Parts: sequence; structure tokens; C-alpha cells
Amino acid sequence: MHLCALYRFPLKSGSAEWLDEGRCDELGLGGDRRWMVVDAATGKFLTQRVLPRMALLDARWQADEAVLLDAPGMETLRVAVPGSDNPSRGVSIWRQSLQAPDAGDAAAAWLTRVLERPCRLVHLPTAQGIQIDQDYARPGERTGFTDGFPFLLIGQRSLDDLSARVGQLLDVRRFRPNLLIAGAAPYAEDGWRRIRIGEMEFRVVKPCSRCIIPTIDPLDGKLNPSREPLATLMKYRKGDGGVFFGQNLIAEGAGVLKVGMSVEVLE
Repeated sequence: MHLCALYRFPLKSGSAEWLDEGRCDELGLGGDRRWMVVDAATGKFLTQRVLPRMALLDARWQADEAVLLDAPGMETLRVAVPGSDNPSRGVSIWRQSLQAPDAGDAAAAWLTRVLERPCRLVHLPTAQGIQIDQDYARPGERTGFTDGFPFLLIGQRSLDDLSARVGQLLDVRRFRPNLLIAGAAPYAEDGWRRIRIGEMEFRVVKPCSRCIIPTIDPLDGKLNPSREPLATLMKYRKGDGGVFFGQNLIAEGAGVLKVGMSVEVLE
């Protein structure tokens, strides 16, 4: 088995950034979901669940300096990482409430124009990561602006099996994984508890419960009228608490991931 693709999503609910390699820090894959769009009035996080067109928001991580934003019909905007003099904004993501540095009026105006509703852009400094649910994590294990966990893994043959059942070749990016693993049997990842990729070790802590986002085409931001592939997943991947596809992971420390690295099941 090997790591056949590696993805980063600099902006929560924005498009994917394909990587040859990436450094992992204490929040997950470096630069992954460190930026988030929120409602200007309430501070509540915004995603493709409410705004499918967010799939067309292209974000490119510029290390600890900036993010480059692009969208159809818009000029590219460089947004600097907020400094210590930038005001913080009260924001909420699921059950978490926190203060996050606001990225300024230019970014807010650009996103408001694209998304056609008043919104703001916030950034999460590495030192300010969000504690992972301690039903699955240890105290001090943190993540970025994810839905709960720092890494999401999908098996290539699981994706192939689902594509065959749907009758359509599915772009893995609609499932928003960080790690795509080749060489395992379909859904083999359901039985993994610990794995090693290169020199990094990961705990496989929870199956990923799927929402409506996989029904949104990442290339055009449009909902599938037949609710595929969710409709097919509901026929054979439904369990207590939802419909599951993929596995959530927590890394045991920092390190580097590269496409082509071997994957070993430890437990």
C-alpha cells in the first residue's frame, strides 16, 4: 500500500490544493483549514452545506505569510496573515466558540461579492488550535478549522467501488480527504486502528459521517439532483449516527508526508 494523493484545503469549504509533499504540524497537514469564512453578523462558520458555490473558491496557502484567493470572474486577492494588531472576532464552528484574528475589510468585501452575503474571513494561528473531541483524543491534541479531526483518509479501492455502484467516476475531492491510499481492499480502512505512512504514525479514531457536501461537484459547485453519491452510500454504508465513508485520523507527532510513501497497518 502507498499514499497515492495528498490534499490540503487552506480555506474551509474551499477547493483542494494537490500536493507532492507536505509538512505536518500539531494541527494536522500544514496550512490545512487555517482560514474560514464566517457570517458577518453572527460569526457562524459558512460552508458548502449552505453555499455550494464555495466549492469554486480557490485558496493557495503561502506559508505563514498569506493566502491567495481566487474565484471565477474575480481578480486574485492576496490576504496577509493577520498580525498582532488585527482585531479578533468571535466565531463559532459546530459547538466550539473562539476568538479568531480577522483578515480585514478587503478580504471581507471580496468574499461578500463572491458569495453574495455579508461575511468575514478569519485565520487560526497554529498556537490557537482547537481541542479535538476528547472522546477520541488526548488533552492537548488539536486541529484547525476542520469538522472535528486533523486528517481524513479514503481508500482508492473504496472510491472505485462506490463509483462503480453509482455508475459514475467520482472525483475524490468531493469527499475532502487529506490522504488517498492505494493498494488496500475496498473498505479495508474500516478495520484499521493504527497505521504508519513513511515515518509518521496515525491513530484511526472514527469513521467519517457524511453530509450533503459529497453531492456537490467540486468542478462546478452544483448539487447532484439525484443526491449522488450520498443516495448510494445510504444503501450500504448507513450505521448508527450516519452514513460513513472514510476514516478520521490523529497523527502521533509532526513529520513529512510525500506521495508514494509506503503505508503499513500496525493494528
